[in-house]
Amino acid sequence: MAEVLVGLVAVLHLYFLVLEMFLWTAPRTRAAFGTTAEFATASKALAANQGLYNGFLAAGLVYGLVASNVAFEVFFLICVIVAGLYGAATANRRILLVQALPGALALAAVLAAR
Repeated sequence: MAEVLVGLVAVLHLYFLVLEMFLWTAPRTRAAFGTTAEFATASKALAANQGLYNGFLAAGLVYGLVASNVAFEVFFLICVIVAGLYGAATANRRILLVQALPGALALAAVLAAR
């Protein structure tokens, strides 16, 4: 169960990468993030940078799964949770449910499986 949750968090962050790096100005992405076309265009480089960081989180989680490295999984899940908490405090409270909660559930499952 823990591996499935870690995998789901990794896939979620790959999805964030795609949204932020490649689809940031698309109407559906703007609707999901509640941004205007003008804001999306002006913040495109910042969003792409954020997407790249989400890709690094996904890569670390995938490496942890492939290498069966629990320490990697724990470290990157903690990073996901911290990023989610910071995002919720500074951008949008929904990030708690979308990013921090899945990370916390996966972390709890990984630690329980030890």
